[in-house]
Amino acid sequence: MPDNARVQTNPRHFCGKMRLLTATIVIALSGCAVGPDYQPPTIDTPDTWRLTLDEGTDYSNSAWWRSFQDPVLDQLIQQALKDNKDLKIAAAVIEEYMGRYGATRANQFPQLDASGSAIRGRSAESERLPGTDAVGESYRIDLNAYFEIDFWGRLRRATEAARADLLASEEARRTVVLTLVSAVASSYINLRELDKELDISRETLKTREESVRIARLRFQAGLTSEQPYQQAVAEYQAAALKIPLLEKRIAQQENALSLLLGRNPAPIDRGRGLNELAMPGVPQGLPSTLLVRRPDIRQAEQQLIAANALIGVARAEYFPTISLTGALGSASSDLSDLFSGPARTWSYGGALLAPIFTAGKIAGQVQVAEAQQQQALLNYQQTIQTAFSEVDDSLVDLSKSQEQYEAQKKQVEAYSRYAHLAQLRYDNGYTSYLEVVDAQRNLFESELALTQNKGSVFLAVINLYKAMGGGWVTEAETLAQVEPDPSNDGQAQHPSQP
Repeated sequence: MPDNARVQTNPRHFCGKMRLLTATIVIALSGCAVGPDYQPPTIDTPDTWRLTLDEGTDYSNSAWWRSFQDPVLDQLIQQALKDNKDLKIAAAVIEEYMGRYGATRANQFPQLDASGSAIRGRSAESERLPGTDAVGESYRIDLNAYFEIDFWGRLRRATEAARADLLASEEARRTVVLTLVSAVASSYINLRELDKELDISRETLKTREESVRIARLRFQAGLTSEQPYQQAVAEYQAAALKIPLLEKRIAQQENALSLLLGRNPAPIDRGRGLNELAMPGVPQGLPSTLLVRRPDIRQAEQQLIAANALIGVARAEYFPTISLTGALGSASSDLSDLFSGPARTWSYGGALLAPIFTAGKIAGQVQVAEAQQQQALLNYQQTIQTAFSEVDDSLVDLSKSQEQYEAQKKQVEAYSRYAHLAQLRYDNGYTSYLEVVDAQRNLFESELALTQNKGSVFLAVINLYKAMGGGWVTEAETLAQVEPDPSNDGQAQHPSQP
């Protein structure tokens, strides 16, 4: 091709095509869009919750887990937000729907492509005209344009649906963030609860080991029968049975937490003990605030918007499809003349395709779209009702767990006093060793129950934040973009030192 070769176009023809294209776009954009416009459904929102909690501070729009005042927990949550596989999958899904939206939206605009060909061949002597060469060449280059006039809004409705799907995928990722942060915090609380139970069991084992030693000496000295000694041994073994069970549960809990962190099973660092953790403030809000605070509700609404728009896409199939096509190029049998004036080619035209008889195919597609919209509507309503129920359950759980913890704490105090008095009565010969055994057993079990109740209160607060949703989800998303700080303030401990 010559160095000075350029595409030669007729400005008058080109400007005329541009005016026609602009007018067509204006007509298309001003056309009607078949199908129902989205109208937010009426929601039956309760006025208040079953009960309210006045104490505490509302951290629903901030990183509430930091109020536990445990830097190790903060670091674990930040690591999970960076490395959790479910969260990475959700982010990849957003990229997928972003691509789908871009591809669908592009159909509303003119499509332009280029094509070219170069052919050299020899024709048979019997097929040639007298005086023509046996060897011939052909060169061609074209710009082709296609544009569908969106009179009935089919493409706009499809774009509306694709946009809603994209927004739904973003809300789905926020739901994963909400669930992940709550799960990491809950798993960590469960781990510290098991650590505390193991501490209590080991301390109880030491105490009962001493009881066995004393009972054995008293029996060997003839001061008591063998029965008190065997009772002491049985109680020692009862405490010993707890330890491997708790150690097994701790290892399993560490593995579950490692999975949330996006890493292979490994020991988990510890920070503050269960009784050293600060209690987060209680989130508050009216039922109506859930509609904008919970990402799963917003996701369900975007799915409803998408399903509603697809009704318009299906109904638009009843109407004709009108499209414009055009081509501008050059064709020549000589490469040097390909871009000369005489080699210029152009064409434009329009096409109309209208359904006449489809044997109910379009009606069936409309019926499918309408049914899917009803499913999305019911799912949206059910998601809202589920959210209301989860918040109400969490409020009741927190209130009653706090009451149960206070009662359990008083029971531990009573059993501790009872065990002390029983030991004094036995030492002074006023009662049998059976009373001491019973008191120690009750104290041990009540201390374990108190630890479990303490963990239940923390878990109830976590579940309430999860059920309430809030701006903290957005703040958690930003943490996923920050490298975790490998240092800590010295409060982290090895798992062997809970």
